Amino acid sequence: MLSMAKPALWAAAGACAIALVANTAMARNINYATGFPPSSIPAEAAETFAEALAEYSGGELTARVFPLSLLNAAETSAGVRDGIADAGYLLTAYFPGEYPHSNLINEASMQLNLLEGDVERTGAMAYVGATAELLFFHCPECNQEYTAQNQVFTGGASSSRYGLLCNTAVKSVSDVQGKRMRVAGSHWSRWASHFGGSSVSLTINEVFEALNQGVVDCVVQSAPELINLRLIEHATYVNMDVPGGVYAAVGTASLNRDVWASLSEDQRSAYLRASAVMGAEITYGYLEIEEEALAEVESRGNQLLSADADLLDATREFTREDLETVVEYYADRHGVERGDELLAQFRELLEKWIELVEDVDSAEDLAQLYWDEVYSKVDVSSHGL
Repeated sequence: MLSMAKPALWAAAGACAIALVANTAMARNINYATGFPPSSIPAEAAETFAEALAEYSGGELTARVFPLSLLNAAETSAGVRDGIADAGYLLTAYFPGEYPHSNLINEASMQLNLLEGDVERTGAMAYVGATAELLFFHCPECNQEYTAQNQVFTGGASSSRYGLLCNTAVKSVSDVQGKRMRVAGSHWSRWASHFGGSSVSLTINEVFEALNQGVVDCVVQSAPELINLRLIEHATYVNMDVPGGVYAAVGTASLNRDVWASLSEDQRSAYLRASAVMGAEITYGYLEIEEEALAEVESRGNQLLSADADLLDATREFTREDLETVVEYYADRHGVERGDELLAQFRELLEKWIELVEDVDSAEDLAQLYWDEVYSKVDVSSHGL
């Protein structure tokens, strides 16, 4: 189970789904792979996705979840492409050459440092809504990237804010110097380098041992991974003030294109609605588990640090400059031609979504908002085909 209480709505949906599946002899099963372990937020949200899929499809579609078994994070793109799994939890940042337009949007996430308001809470929820709206309706290049990998974008999710999970104290500009940091995107790599650190690229399945063995000094990661990946055992110093941003390079239920084409339009709509549920469960779940994780940091006697003013100010200045750098980076490295245009359009969507999610106080409210504002408007007769 998720550490947060499962909403009564999904418990009821799950019970109804079981009954529907029992009465549906010809239910179509979707094999779903995630590189996260059982009991982690993404793995538990995948089970919720399976319940919602059976409910919304009237039992015509079911899903079997394979946490950290069928495919790991580095294998998911090719595995779903080739049909080893029908669907999977796709982390596009692991594949920069295959999904550059999607990754451009993700790697601009430190712009949350520059927004006003309670973006520590609303930023992740808004980033998911804005990203989904952009990819579904305004970024044909993004969808072409999925098509080239024989997949269909069906929605996204986001972590909570990214900070420093370290085995040594990092509070100031000088503290960053010389530190080896595991990063999950080139923007965080540039941040580390800007302040005299160095970046290391590792998959999520390698991070625990790397921190334990001193291969890295810090992991640039969201706080829930202290629990999800048990990093709390080795991250004795935690600073969530910097570098900021979220990880939204996620296709939560990226589906094999051949499977998508074989579904009826009603089944595709049901799949999208279940995907909206999954994105909300993950994103809201990360926000709730962040509080639990940070409380556990203190209860274990680990140290929860605050960044010094010099590092905060310098990070905001870096962020302003890096929004230009990321456009140049993706143009030079990956041939992205509309970077400026996409980021400008995304910024408008992000500001709209910051307002839309302001009063959201549950995962089911967030799922309904995603469905009403974005997912329900997708033309399932043409999307992904």
